[in-house]
Amino acid sequence: MKKTKFIAAALALVVGAGLAIPAAVTAQQVATNYDTKVNFTKYKTYHWVDIQGATYPNQLNDLMIRNAIDSTLKMKGLVRQDSGSVDLYVGYQLSVAQSTEWNAYGTGGGRWGAGAGMASAQQSTIETGTLAVDLYDPTMKQLVWQSTATKTINPSSNAQKNQQNMQKATDKMFQDYPPGAAKKK
Repeated sequence: MKKTKFIAAALALVVGAGLAIPAAVTAQQVATNYDTKVNFTKYKTYHWVDIQGATYPNQLNDLMIRNAIDSTLKMKGLVRQDSGSVDLYVGYQLSVAQSTEWNAYGTGGGRWGAGAGMASAQQSTIETGTLAVDLYDPTMKQLVWQSTATKTINPSSNAQKNQQNMQKATDKMFQDYPPGAAKKK
């Protein structure tokens, strides 16, 4: 049961519109980190790898995530190779965190809080998913770039909409890839 819930939550990582919280809170958060000493323009090819110890969704959701990343990397000029020597290894992993939100409602109370009134509070669980994409240099044998996208989970029942939203997320994650390219323009 817990694994099924994780997989469903992981799929929905960046594909929903949010729950009952303000839109600013549900906005997708993207963070990127990289080795500042690496010349990223030298990378032209990549190969998919699985990250040891990472949890992955079912085959359909895994394919959706990989297709979105493949499409984004292609737009960035990288070519996927399934065999032979490559410049980069690409992997991803997912995580889901839960938090509790309390919504309090009050009625009555008279003027300046004097008098009788009623109050109630409602608890809800908010699930937040994070997708991390890692780029490894096989020659240096180290992680050279990572981006994470974090969002409140709320999947659509429309597979095409989920794929489009995943594509938007990966495009945003790779927006400034390769590092320093925007400064040179």
